[in-house]
Amino acid sequence: MRHIWAEADWPNFRWDDARLLRPLADLRYKQGLLLGQMSVLGADFSREVLLEILIDDVMQSSAIEGEFLNPQAVRGSIARKLGLGGAGHEDRSVEGIVQVVMDAAEHAQEPLTEERLFGWHGALFPTGRSGFHKIDVAQWRSNPVRITDGALDPTRERVFYTAPPPERVPQEMRRLLDWFNAKTEEDPFLKAGLAHYWFVAIHPFGDGNGRIGRAIADMALARSHPADTRCYTLSASIRSAAKDYYLTLEATSNGTLDVTTWQSFFLDRLAHSIGLAQTVLDRSLAKARFWERNRAKGLSARQQYVVDRLLDGFQGKMTSQKWAKIAKTSQDTATRDIFDLVEKGVLQKSADGGRSASYELILPSANGIS
Repeated sequence: MRHIWAEADWPNFRWDDARLLRPLADLRYKQGLLLGQMSVLGADFSREVLLEILIDDVMQSSAIEGEFLNPQAVRGSIARKLGLGGAGHEDRSVEGIVQVVMDAAEHAQEPLTEERLFGWHGALFPTGRSGFHKIDVAQWRSNPVRITDGALDPTRERVFYTAPPPERVPQEMRRLLDWFNAKTEEDPFLKAGLAHYWFVAIHPFGDGNGRIGRAIADMALARSHPADTRCYTLSASIRSAAKDYYLTLEATSNGTLDVTTWQSFFLDRLAHSIGLAQTVLDRSLAKARFWERNRAKGLSARQQYVVDRLLDGFQGKMTSQKWAKIAKTSQDTATRDIFDLVEKGVLQKSADGGRSASYELILPSANGIS
């Protein structure tokens, strides 16, 4: 099986500009609309939106690798780092990936160096282990890497990709980092796509390459906009197309140095990620309008907490039983809370009926008229 790094002109990647012209134009248009909205919202509101985007990025980037983090721990960690007063204690399993994502986002203009990558890797694996297995941490891998289908029977195992041998990794990474830090002629979107692909093709670490590769792409994207307007990340979009992601990587890595198919996939995922960010922004704006209308109605801290859960997209119908469970209070107190909010015009009884009464928020429309 031939691998892309064994090609004579590696790493002189190429792609078909004509095939990418339309998706690039569409992407720039969507990005312009989103960044235009973010630029007029003010720093405080932008940080709130960024909080939601980064929470999703950390959760999804870990989930791609089969690691499912505590959402509240992630929220608290990122909120603290954004100066938004996150509550709760630090969770060691969360802090590492949060540090990587935040460093890539907040210090995008600083050079990406070997030392910085080693710091990211050490943050991801503070115990020196990936699960039960001891790995090389904060250093380039010392072992060969083969990406397989994980079949239990080695005789039937399918090898998708073999990475460059470990002795080549330092040289390969120096070449990648020199290119990444230099001002080049590539479109910023295409540079981000190539940076991610190139890093994953080298596979320089024993584990964590996917998470660090996505952080590198996000860092490249952050370099292309004004400060404090970065509001979309890749991980959720990649996870939603995880099968196609791995198939595209496999097909590109075992072919020629033409990476058009990979770049096309990457641009598609970027467009999807901007759509997700737009959804978060719209939800945040709706939340702001809601509290602007209801802030003076004297809601208790407990009522505000549960209402915030509803505004954040609580799934299912809100009943007094669910209210009591979320607020950690008695059924009677939950019922009083709900009736009080109905009287204040914050909640209304759902029209669909059912065995138990359920309630929903009275939301203002986009023009502020409910």
